[in-house]
Amino acid sequence: MSETQAESANAGQGEPSFEDEPIWPGWLAATAICVRFYSRLPFPRLASEGEVHAMPDFRLVPRALPLAALLIALPAALILLGAGLAGINPTLSAVLAVSALVLATGAFHEDGLADATDGLFGGHTPERRLEIMKDSRVGSFGVMALGLSLLLRVTTLAAILAAAGPWAAAGAVLIAAPWSRAEGIYLLATEKPARREGASVAVGRPTGRTALIAFCLSAAFAIALDNTLSLPPFGLALGLFLSFGTGTILKRLCRRLIGGQTGDIVGAMQQLSEIAIYLGFALMLGAAKP
Repeated sequence: MSETQAESANAGQGEPSFEDEPIWPGWLAATAICVRFYSRLPFPRLASEGEVHAMPDFRLVPRALPLAALLIALPAALILLGAGLAGINPTLSAVLAVSALVLATGAFHEDGLADATDGLFGGHTPERRLEIMKDSRVGSFGVMALGLSLLLRVTTLAAILAAAGPWAAAGAVLIAAPWSRAEGIYLLATEKPARREGASVAVGRPTGRTALIAFCLSAAFAIALDNTLSLPPFGLALGLFLSFGTGTILKRLCRRLIGGQTGDIVGAMQQLSEIAIYLGFALMLGAAKP
């Protein structure tokens, strides 16, 4: 999640009021809200919805984020599957799939990763780090982070495709999409905002129950896809372990350097978690080769 993009979405719309009890809009409406907020994919206005471009109330809505994440990642998974079945080079297939992921979200999470990296490592005080995160310009730390993120996602997906085939690679994309975003929701729910205004404040803090439901749905999807597509179960376990570990490190780092989380940190969390899932599968598949 990027501070800049979320604030642009909020311009002229007014922030949601959090004085009343949150209202659950229903699974279909909540999924639509998450698809619109997290991606550039078109989702028609539902009859039960009000203003579709207003900043959402994230206290309950992210329960449906795993469903939205599957829809957002589906084009990339289909591209990877089709390219793999067509016999296209694994690296080129992975590049096409990662490009589809970036285009589907409008580089939403990548923008957060770049801003978060620049801020955390480019400043010497919490105030200066937060100031750098709000700067729309990308510095050397951000460029390095983006380059490494793209490189790691392409190479790990190519390794999965080469070792286990196109169905397994497409499954890895669909497993990582919900789980990595659930990690971001957990961060929002458990860490206080580092500033009094901004994207993570404007959308509201998800409840602990909301984060738990998002994790449970993501885990259910991961187990079902892992079993259906014959991905190595130890690869899934390793990926989830790496995701949890990197998330814990990022969480503690942000608490120490800026005093909490921001929308950019949530975007960085998603990127790190997605890479961790792919890496877990790639490492286990590589170890299983004779």
